[in-house]
Amino acid sequence: MASFYRDTWAEVNLNAIATNVTNIKAILPENVEMMAVVKANGYGHGAVDVAKTALASGATFLGVAILDEAIALRDAGITAPLLVLGYVRPEYVKIAAEKDIILTVFQPDWIEEASAYIENKDMKVKYHLKLDSGMGRIGIRSADEGKALIRTIKKYPAFIVHGLFTHYATADEIDQTYFNMQHDRFEKMVQLLEEELGESVRYKHSANSAATLRFAERCFNLVRVGISMYGLSPSEEIKDILPVSLVEAFSLHSRITQVKKMSEGERISYGATYGTKDQEWIATIPVGYADGWIRAHGTGSILVNGKRRPIVGRICMDQLMISLDEEVEIGTKVTLIGKQGKDHITISEAAKRLNTITYEIPCTISSRVPRVMKQNDEVVHVYNKTL
Repeated sequence: MASFYRDTWAEVNLNAIATNVTNIKAILPENVEMMAVVKANGYGHGAVDVAKTALASGATFLGVAILDEAIALRDAGITAPLLVLGYVRPEYVKIAAEKDIILTVFQPDWIEEASAYIENKDMKVKYHLKLDSGMGRIGIRSADEGKALIRTIKKYPAFIVHGLFTHYATADEIDQTYFNMQHDRFEKMVQLLEEELGESVRYKHSANSAATLRFAERCFNLVRVGISMYGLSPSEEIKDILPVSLVEAFSLHSRITQVKKMSEGERISYGATYGTKDQEWIATIPVGYADGWIRAHGTGSILVNGKRRPIVGRICMDQLMISLDEEVEIGTKVTLIGKQGKDHITISEAAKRLNTITYEIPCTISSRVPRVMKQNDEVVHVYNKTL
């Protein structure tokens, strides 16, 4: 049986993932470990394959956003330390303990509620304390909050502190003022909480991709690398000052299903918004907004035989049309993201077109688009959630 039956697919270059991890790891101080962040199905790339590649390339830790993502990695046989960076409901501590999944904690009430699900003295729940140093999302914001949380935690020996962490809001901006404030605030909070705990906590981490690449010497002993592991700059603002060259791992392709020569004034797609020129070749491609290639991409172009050809008319749910300068064969491969010939449509270009960030592009390519994992130009795995 074929692993997928449609003419649209994404390719993930695992060699690029490995190269990015290796090169980023090389700029870190010797005592600093790397967490590979594989939330959101590895930023749309495929969490399991990316996680395995990252771990084989020097990462020692994995990070996800939700418990479901962590369980999926454990069920795939991955045994590396694994932190859920977001909130997990107290009643799920048992499954986290059973699967050796580390949880994020920041509320005394959560500890009280979770303690009711501790079944015996042998059950241990590892956790990292989240400190809100200025992101304004989740975490302890004050010394009093921190002290209250530690007092509660000390009542329940089943909870094992494994780390302290925060998240930067502006590490991907040139101006370092707010970053420096958050960094200093985190250092002070770490000192206070370790004093309250009466022990030195194993892991302290604050650095996302931007901070890792820009401030490696200020990264404590663990960094969380997400977007840059996939070969993308954390922002356009710092793209030209990064200390390593990043290799983009994700590409998106399809094949032409029909080509027709149109006379002048024929209309294309919903709303009849595009009128053809005389003797214009129009090709149909089976990819649309249900695949994550939303209508706003209609101002863009697609690579056909190494040349850019414009999308014409409105993008449909499952198909779109492009204008050609000559007839091409049915089944011709086209590239929406990636290289073809000497040209390259980058994720950054697609993001600019939509007035968004690079993170959003691979994450929004839907699960009905198969992910073809490639290593050394060979297909090693196909992830097709539709079947």
